[in-house]
Amino acid sequence: MRRKLVVGNWKMNGSRVKNTSLLDGVMTGVRDLHNADYVVCVPYPYLGQAQSLLQGSNVAWGAQNLCATEDGALTGAVSPDMLVDYGCTHVIIGHSERRIQFHETDDTAATRFNVALKAGLTPIFCMGESREERESDWTEYVVGRQLDSIIRRFGADFLAKAVLAYEPLWAVGTDKPATPEQAQEVHSFIRGRIARCNAEVAKNVRILYGGSVNPANAAQLFAMPDVDGSLVGRCSLDAKAFVDICQAACQAPMTS
Repeated sequence: MRRKLVVGNWKMNGSRVKNTSLLDGVMTGVRDLHNADYVVCVPYPYLGQAQSLLQGSNVAWGAQNLCATEDGALTGAVSPDMLVDYGCTHVIIGHSERRIQFHETDDTAATRFNVALKAGLTPIFCMGESREERESDWTEYVVGRQLDSIIRRFGADFLAKAVLAYEPLWAVGTDKPATPEQAQEVHSFIRGRIARCNAEVAKNVRILYGGSVNPANAAQLFAMPDVDGSLVGRCSLDAKAFVDICQAACQAPMTS
């Protein structure tokens, strides 16, 4: 059975004072929600604070990116082992904002995916199409290409220890999320593509939806058979909103 998973992506937000209040609210709110899993992915400077505040709770923490190199003369880079040193369990890979604004590619994302796994981290691998690509009926081509960057290099077996996230660019940071039916259609496509290579991995891998998830639409999204949770942006900065989404995940049935 696949447990629902809710991941908060703080992006480039936060301060030590605000973080303390936010994390305290999240921890308190999900303390008794035992039927789903919860993660917050915070900016690098706050990993130590997250570790200090969250250890011993049922909220895990992770990072929003990593470098594909283990160590060396790479000013400004953060290695996988550094994340592990701060207790991270998860790391976001290939987010659309990284692909667009920092010119990351399918290949560089796939390389970091592999490095994360080797370090014992769970990569949250993001895929999604632009509005123009959706309107041109290229959604499956784009998402399939991004997924194949992993399968082609490493095989579908590597997805068994990962989390996937479908985040259509046209829904990220907007007030126009994908409908539950639109999300389900793409999630079903992703699972089916994996099943062509490994049916067992396809059955068990968790696929999250990301893109303007909020308390009003979370329950409907989580009711879809192939939507296993969410990658939450804006609402992860509001403890009540994030906890409400976690509550919806906790109440949603597990799927198999």
